[in-house]
Amino acid sequence: MSALRPVAVVTGGARRLGRQLCMTLAARGFDLVILYRESRRDAQSLEQEIAALRLGGHTRSLSVDVSDKIQVETLFNDVASTEGRLDLLINNVGNYNPQHVTQLDPTVWDATLSANLSGAYYCCYHALKLMSAGSNIINIGMAGLEGARADVKGTDYFVSKSGLLVLTRSLAAAYGERQIRVNMVSPGQLDNSIDLPPPDEIEAWVPLGRAGSLQEITQAVEYLLEANYVTGANIDVSGGYRL
Repeated sequence: MSALRPVAVVTGGARRLGRQLCMTLAARGFDLVILYRESRRDAQSLEQEIAALRLGGHTRSLSVDVSDKIQVETLFNDVASTEGRLDLLINNVGNYNPQHVTQLDPTVWDATLSANLSGAYYCCYHALKLMSAGSNIINIGMAGLEGARADVKGTDYFVSKSGLLVLTRSLAAAYGERQIRVNMVSPGQLDNSIDLPPPDEIEAWVPLGRAGSLQEITQAVEYLLEANYVTGANIDVSGGYRL
């Protein structure tokens, strides 16, 4: 592993959007620490896929429950001793249980906020100790966070991501003097979303008339990596969903 290569930690990195983000970062020259909770086979296959590209970097995957602050502390101590630095943290974990709020079990509520909000904070807290000027944190949110509204299906998810936006902007304001940037990318309906409307109905929800792709989310992440004067921003990548 070269000391000159930037290092990225991606939570929820083994599958779906996280996997796409890891592939993109590897191609950009990052050494990667891929975090997963249960998707061990997916993480291992991703390591192999990246290695097959022969990009010259180092990739490893580690199992961690980000809602467990002791596990998160242990994980970042490992990063400190192994990689010795951290240039990018992407908080991609997004537990989503689309229950109606009248049926929302408190146990589900607790699990969602613990993973999506508290877990992101734990990761930020420890990651920032390893970061220097020019480092980035990018949190993955959800479309439509800018305006308060009712969301009776998936309320726990909406609340967790709204809190994550407040955390994003608070950290951006606090760490700007250290030249560490903190931003958010908020996807809307993606072509692999579990509650994607049928093709003949999507125009009623998305003004651009189609679902987004994982590549379109990574485009926004790549923009933020290059946008040295952008911090505290939330970029909706949603085709107008929730306008």
